[in-house]
Amino acid sequence: MGSKPRIALFIGILCISIFPVLVKMALVPGLISAFYRMAIAALFIVPYALFTKQLKLYDRKTMGLIVLCGMCFGLDIGVWNIAIQGSTATQATLLGNLAPVWVGIGSYFFLQIKPSVNFWIGTVLALIGMVTLVGVEVFVKLSFDIPFLFSILSGLLYATYILMSKKVLGQVGVVPFMSYSILVSTIFLAFLNLVMGSAFTGFSAEGWMTLVVQGIVCQLLAWLLISYATQHMRATRVSLSLLSQALVAALLAWYFLDEAISPQMIVGGCIILIGIGLTFVNKPLIGRSN
Repeated sequence: MGSKPRIALFIGILCISIFPVLVKMALVPGLISAFYRMAIAALFIVPYALFTKQLKLYDRKTMGLIVLCGMCFGLDIGVWNIAIQGSTATQATLLGNLAPVWVGIGSYFFLQIKPSVNFWIGTVLALIGMVTLVGVEVFVKLSFDIPFLFSILSGLLYATYILMSKKVLGQVGVVPFMSYSILVSTIFLAFLNLVMGSAFTGFSAEGWMTLVVQGIVCQLLAWLLISYATQHMRATRVSLSLLSQALVAALLAWYFLDEAISPQMIVGGCIILIGIGLTFVNKPLIGRSN
């Protein structure tokens, strides 16, 4: 494996790390924000895919998986937006970032490449880093309410999307996959917003600006890069690497929202990065390779 997928993953993580900061500003309601994130991305990628003649119909099973990916990702963004606006960003991020555990379990049962020993060691270490980053007091104050359940659901949906997209990207190119899945997400979220009676207009200029940034940077650019990385890397490795967005988001929140960064957060961030780094070590840390 070359360095290109790793570089793409790194830049993609930087792009999605802006997202929690934008959502926490609460300039636009969570569910409608998710719709515009997808719709704005669709305005760019779908015409491009049509112009370059990359869109085509695949077999029924592949198209079904693409549709499920789109619905899964759209619902994930919607419930996570609601969770982060309905509770603390820290709690929502922590619970949503259980996704690597679900990806590891799902990979064991559904993908040919099974999670390595290094993956599980790295996952445990990264989760310890997450706990250190957010503080043990967050667990003491966990509110077992709707936002709590939505945060857990977001992690499960995120993991399901990573696993399904890994399977689809073995047969479908990144651009057609993204075009179809974003289009499905847009339609699905439009329907949900209509059912919920959401207002599609009436936002401030700053609100519209955050929606444009979400659509172009956090969705289009970020997930083109992450999908490319997913196509060439293990799904477990990608999902665990995405945990580093918590660290980057904390740095961005410090810079843009004046949120404090404590020594504890720095230590937690370092532990997360060490855990992620272990998954890139090919030689087993425990036991022998076959």
